[in-house]
Amino acid sequence: MSTRPAPALSRLTLLPDPPRDRVDMRQSWLIAITIETLRDHFYHRLGRTDALVNGDGYLCRNPGEARRSPHPDCMVALNLPIPPERIEDEANGYTISEIGQPPDFVLEIASGTTGARDYTTKRDLYAALGVREYWRFDHTGGRYHEVPLAGDVLIGESYEPLPIHREPDGTQWGYSPVLDLELCWVERHLRFRDPVTKEFLPTVTEERERREEAEAARDAAEARTRELEAEIRRLRGQ
Repeated sequence: MSTRPAPALSRLTLLPDPPRDRVDMRQSWLIAITIETLRDHFYHRLGRTDALVNGDGYLCRNPGEARRSPHPDCMVALNLPIPPERIEDEANGYTISEIGQPPDFVLEIASGTTGARDYTTKRDLYAALGVREYWRFDHTGGRYHEVPLAGDVLIGESYEPLPIHREPDGTQWGYSPVLDLELCWVERHLRFRDPVTKEFLPTVTEERERREEAEAARDAAEARTRELEAEIRRLRGQ
């Protein structure tokens, strides 16, 4: 899908809030973890200032089409022509005609109320909007999406499936060229994995635990150093 450069707008159009489907606590938790993990990866680990990771706002071609458009659980846009902060602060969603390009990646996480639409009508909508990759994750193993994990890449104007691999322990995964990460279905959890090191990106909780462990180790080392220095001073004073 070709796009023109984004116009020099004084402000982006503020889109309305999307309707709230029946609350699915498992889905909400998975969405939050996914967005925060990818934000940490692109914003902090990679230092990308041209990347946007967001979710739960309308994705539309023009502002007037918002209420007839999907609102993805998670979307990633790279190499943006305008500061991502403007989109987050002003738009309450993503308008392709104003930003100048569609998102590069969209992910839908299954729930009982939206599952069937994720791999039927939404798939067609995202292809029409020019989203380069469209992924689905079903923590149940396929009750809502028919498969645990699926990904598509846009070829021309339609999607073609990306390969999904199954490991002996039941883990399923596929490689996202857009993110340069592997998406993995691991014991009902969605994890992102480095394709080279095969290490999972840490979740927010894991990153906090690592930071706390590192701080505790540093404090213990500093305390031991102080003890040794005090012992040296004592011995010198004898």
